[in-house]
Order: sequence, then structure tokens, then C-alpha cells
Amino acid sequence: MRNLSGSKIQRQLSLRAQVEEALSSAIVSGELAPGSLLTVPTLAAQYEMSATPVREAMLDLEKRGFVTPVRNKGFRVTTVSEEVLGQLLDVRQRLEPSAMRDLAASGIPVDMTRFRALADAIVAGATTSDLHAYLQADREFHLALTDLLANPLLTQLIADLRSRTRLVGLVTMLESRQLDQSASEHHLLLDRIEAGDAEGAKALMHQHLSHISGWWAGRSETSGH
Repeated sequence: MRNLSGSKIQRQLSLRAQVEEALSSAIVSGELAPGSLLTVPTLAAQYEMSATPVREAMLDLEKRGFVTPVRNKGFRVTTVSEEVLGQLLDVRQRLEPSAMRDLAASGIPVDMTRFRALADAIVAGATTSDLHAYLQADREFHLALTDLLANPLLTQLIADLRSRTRLVGLVTMLESRQLDQSASEHHLLLDRIEAGDAEGAKALMHQHLSHISGWWAGRSETSGH
């Protein structure tokens, strides 16, 4: 069995962290559908490692609400209702666009070399159909920008909301190349921050988050979703 998202496990992370990161990306993206049953022996064989770090990773994912234990069977990927997903997106729309507006207006120095490289990595992940790389770079990009506002509570809250969001249709968007538009918006966001365009940064972040509702449906936003 191939690794989820086609990505090789990276040795610089602990085995436990490697498995947790790979599985959380697969769950968030919808590659592992809600209700999927995961067993420690199967995952250990897939990742070519002992059962101990896999079991520890699953327990960590349980604490984060990604999976629930199934007696004598393993773990099942949790199902998040559309109502809850809508509530999560509503909170994110209230927080993240305003955070980018504040950052653009603040004059806080932004390491554009670092963030342009992350934006390039996001585009590359979309172009090469590497969901794991896409999500990893996307998460680092947005949380690192938010962190520049020097409000750890805000950064942690957004990180938690991002983790709980399920991009169920992301695989479909990737296959149809519609993810490319979302990926390109990261450079546009940096353009507006660099220019000090506060309202422009807010509007673009709002647009960026609006793609998520289309991903839930697993179909084109241009079809009216």
C-alpha cells in the first residue's frame, strides 16, 4: 500500500509525528473519508514501522478529534456535519480576513523571501498533485503570517479551527486543477500585504476562505456551490 497523499515519510520528524502529520493531512483533505476505519497493524505495514509509534499517533489524533476508537477494531475517522463545518468557516471568516487586514496596516516587517518560498511550495504542491506538501506549506504560510501579530492566542485559535475543518472535496479539486487558483492567491495576498493594502488583504483572504464551501461539496464552485 502506498503512503497517503503519495508522500514519503520524512526522517527528520519522529515516527509518531510523521504518522500523525500524514494522517491528519489525509483526513483534512478528505483523502481519508469520514467513517473510514483505520487499524494499527495495517498502518504500521503501510509505513514500514512498528506498531508503537502508529498507536501513539492514533491516540494523539483521537485527542484532536480526528478519530474515535472502535472496540476491537481500530479507529474510525470522525464525521463532521455540514452544520458544524459551516460554523467553523463562519468563525474563520470573522478572524482570518481581519488578521490579514491588521497585518497589512501594521507596518510589521514581513520576511518576504520566506513567505514567497512558502507560496511557491503551495503552488508546487497543487501543480504536482501532492496534497500532503500543499497542506503542510499552506498551514505554515497562514499561521506564520498570523503569528507576526504577536497574539499567540489568536494563532492557536486559528490553528485549531484549521485542524477541525474538513476539506472533503479537495481531492476532486486537485484532479480538476481548480486548486491552482487557490494556490496562486497566496502570492496575491503577499502583494497586498507588501503594498500596505489593508482592505485588499482582507477581501482576498475572505475570497480565499470562500473556496472551502465548494471543496465540501466536492464539485466546482463555478457550478453555484
